[in-house]
Amino acid sequence: MSGPNMSGSGALRVVAIADADSFVKWSASLLGSVPGIRPHLLLVQTPLTASVEQQRTALTGTGMLPENVTRVAFPQAEGWLEGQRPDVVLLAGRGPFVRLMGRVIDSLTRRPVVVAGLPGMAIPAQRGALEYRRHADLLVVHSHREERAFAELGRRIGVHVPTALATLPFARSRSRMLAHDRACVLAADQAGASGTLVVERPAPSEPQHERPVRMPATDIVFAVQALVPVGRDERAEIAATLVRAAEADPRRRVVVKLRSRPGESETHLEREPYLDLLPARLPDNLVVSYGSMARALSTAAGLVTVSSTAAVEAVALGVPVIALDSFGVSKSLLNTVFVGSGLLGGRSEVVAGRFRHPHPDWLRDNYFHPSAESTWWEHVEQLVALRRAGALPARQVPVARGGAMHEAWHRASVLGSEDRTLSGAAALAIGVPATKAIAALRRGRAPIDGGTWADASTDVTLEPNPFHDSIRR
Repeated sequence: MSGPNMSGSGALRVVAIADADSFVKWSASLLGSVPGIRPHLLLVQTPLTASVEQQRTALTGTGMLPENVTRVAFPQAEGWLEGQRPDVVLLAGRGPFVRLMGRVIDSLTRRPVVVAGLPGMAIPAQRGALEYRRHADLLVVHSHREERAFAELGRRIGVHVPTALATLPFARSRSRMLAHDRACVLAADQAGASGTLVVERPAPSEPQHERPVRMPATDIVFAVQALVPVGRDERAEIAATLVRAAEADPRRRVVVKLRSRPGESETHLEREPYLDLLPARLPDNLVVSYGSMARALSTAAGLVTVSSTAAVEAVALGVPVIALDSFGVSKSLLNTVFVGSGLLGGRSEVVAGRFRHPHPDWLRDNYFHPSAESTWWEHVEQLVALRRAGALPARQVPVARGGAMHEAWHRASVLGSEDRTLSGAAALAIGVPATKAIAALRRGRAPIDGGTWADASTDVTLEPNPFHDSIRR
């Protein structure tokens, strides 16, 4: 690969900085797609940081080795980066985390090129996603539709961040052998055939991992999401649908694919966990999985989701999908990306097993463009050359308008209990009541028609704030 190299090893030193499990998986996968670099993953401790087990699952199949992962507390991050002197830093976290780590990068004596991005489908384009990452030298997007959406968003709010196209790591095809096996399974599925699975009944009080099934793929996999749908009634309806799907055909398993075990954190707060909504007595063939999505899809005849990026991963493997539209199609459900895909369907179709493949015209504009169009790394190399030549000005995080107390509030809101400073404690004591009052005021002023959320012509929305999520627990 052409471009600037380090004088010693001949390879660029690239460090991804992450905390939550979805960002660990995305950043490790993205760097794993670039040959000839020296990648490393720095996990900074926050309330959302992936556990060791989540880390192991997230790194599966990414090419990132465990020895190339370092865990640090936030106060240690600056010193670690000073010692490593990376050429490129990939900021992989929710917006406030990215902004906080951006301030750390601003303090380094040797500034790296700063790249940022989102771990999955970024439609609708979110205002906060762009605002928080406006100090990055490059924003990685994963589809032509995202390129247009973020360009339009930038024009609306006056924020310009250069973008570059990458292939969503989870959209890459697997091996030819797996593709061949999948084609055989799909042919059997379309013909109405199915295999017989022998499964163990999960204990109602302690859901068990699914066991490897070395048979033709017949599972229905449900990709759980913390944010959508948000209401308990809607989530209970999905849980009931999964039970009915299991009862409708005991020969197939219904796998509820969870992102975190009890006691673990993930990117977003799940207020209504499905484990609390499923009945105490489960059908024999309804099981819970905490393993990787790749493992779950290896035995899947169909994937069910509302708007999870797992749909893209499934499409890449040839697994048919139902993107649930039983609760509508809107930006609040994050499922407008599926309009025109042919994947939208209702709960009755899940029970009947009527999964579908996307329309070809939808694919190229949405995550399945030719690999030659993914030129993000070439852009990074050009930026490194410019930085070394002194021709790339630093895009620094602006100073908070509220001064030192505002800075302390922001740091403490990201780090939570990991921030042990007196200024952070004081800022939280003042800021938490104020934040709750502002949130209540905003809810009271919300337009009845949903405002821009009801406008199907635009993909612009706001990015949730992780600390605001946590104080509403």
